[in-house]
Amino acid sequence: MSSGEFIVSLDIGTSKVRVIVAEVTKESTQIVGVGSAVAKGTKKGAIIDIDQAVQSIREAIDHAERMVGIEISKVFVGISGNHVALQPSHGVVAVSSENREIGRQDIERVIQAARVIALPPERAIIEVVPKQFVVDGLGDVQDPYGMVGVRLEVEATIVTGSKTIIHNVLRCVEKASLSVAGILLLPLAASEICLSADEKNMGVVLADVGGGATSIAVFEQGYLLSTAVLPIGGEYITNDITIGLRTHTEAAEKVKRKYGVATVDEASREVTFPVPTIGSNRENTVNQEELALIIEPRIEEIFQLIREQVEAMGFDREPAGGFVLTGGVLSTPHILRVAQAQLGQAVRVVSPEHIGVQDPSFTSGVGMIHYIQKRWMLRLIEPEEGQNPSAQKNKRSSSTLERMKKWFLKEFI
Repeated sequence: MSSGEFIVSLDIGTSKVRVIVAEVTKESTQIVGVGSAVAKGTKKGAIIDIDQAVQSIREAIDHAERMVGIEISKVFVGISGNHVALQPSHGVVAVSSENREIGRQDIERVIQAARVIALPPERAIIEVVPKQFVVDGLGDVQDPYGMVGVRLEVEATIVTGSKTIIHNVLRCVEKASLSVAGILLLPLAASEICLSADEKNMGVVLADVGGGATSIAVFEQGYLLSTAVLPIGGEYITNDITIGLRTHTEAAEKVKRKYGVATVDEASREVTFPVPTIGSNRENTVNQEELALIIEPRIEEIFQLIREQVEAMGFDREPAGGFVLTGGVLSTPHILRVAQAQLGQAVRVVSPEHIGVQDPSFTSGVGMIHYIQKRWMLRLIEPEEGQNPSAQKNKRSSSTLERMKKWFLKEFI
């Protein structure tokens, strides 16, 4: 494994904290470890208790460390929420080399030039996402490295967020004895494994239905145009079961995961199970159809709210590329049928394909790994002639992460 780089993603959700460790090379990405813990100190996707959140992060990290057998010190952290905003930007620099060949330093300089925008004091830049590079007037360039030119420009999207929320996330990670290698926008990262290039070009909605919140991202013409977060998710289904069956939250979550189906038509009266009752020592016997009568209306409501939010964002209620759904709630059996009834037939459910994380709840974490590989690992400077490629790769990988760390510390601390 020493031939590759270990990259760690940290997804702080409302119901779970998930850590994914991957060995990333220029040729492949291999998931080598996963850690998870019950999320504490978070609500509707936001941190409300730092100490409890730190404990959950540490538990997930320890779990991953035991699985992989390495000590984790740096993590990439995912960010989402209604505090996130997107705005266009433009950067331009002169190519610095004497032979006018565009190098990595020129690319870094032009991206830094795009960062120079006026921001309110309570806002901070999360990342700069290049749309296209322009070399001496030639546009639609995705990677200008090695091209020859005098003037290099970039059309980019600036992702900004609330400094307070970002500071709280950074504080939790640091108190868990970790350093932040980078902060990434979760919907953008998830799109790396959820969406095809054709879908992004045609126009598509990516919805991640998690435990306490649902994130929505709209893509058109190949780029992310808008994001939003709805404060509703799988926890609301659990709460409905708790009330409907007069049981404890823990018991409601267990029966939802074991016996829950998304539609009454697919439920069976023959499937029965005991459910403890609040205020009593006895257990009630409930069948799967009764449980589905509670689950189906809430799932329908979630998809209705997604459609209404997309319309409120100013986009078509039925985008050409349809709806792509992921997140823990999408592991509910027969949920695609309900989604198609509410959102139209152009709907599909996505899960990561890596062994060990083939569940929609891991989509964001795995997407972060692929996003990091695409944005950073593949942009490393090639080793100079006469140097050991493997050793130089590791050296430059470390320097890239160090530069990213210094930038984030400067920006947010």
